Amino acid sequence: MRTLIVEGCADLGIVWQRHLLRLGVEADLATSHADAVSALEDATCADATYEVMVLDLMLEGGAALALSDYASYRHPLMQVIFVTNSVFFSDGSIFNHCANARAFLPTGTPPEDLAAMVEHYGTNRQVI
Repeated sequence: MRTLIVEGCADLGIVWQRHLLRLGVEADLATSHADAVSALEDATCADATYEVMVLDLMLEGGAALALSDYASYRHPLMQVIFVTNSVFFSDGSIFNHCANARAFLPTGTPPEDLAAMVEHYGTNRQVI
């Protein structure tokens, strides 16, 4: 299983990445919108796919929703787990805006819990 972590804070992204690697999940880290788009394009060119994307909703530049939409085009079965340290979308409306959204978690979620959710959504993919 392959996962793309898109987190502006590299230190936090590395913590999540290490937990996923311990579970045997191949995890790539992108710290910007441009890095994430490159990773998605590279995977497509290599005829590979990401099953899950962990996406910081407050990604610098405000492009998280556009990135989620782009991911659904490049990797239609990709599941997105949004993480945030904001109360924006705390009403659950993120699920109305992003068809590939599967979870909405606070940034402070324990890494082992986040890794378990990635494993769950990565192995239980379906077209919705």
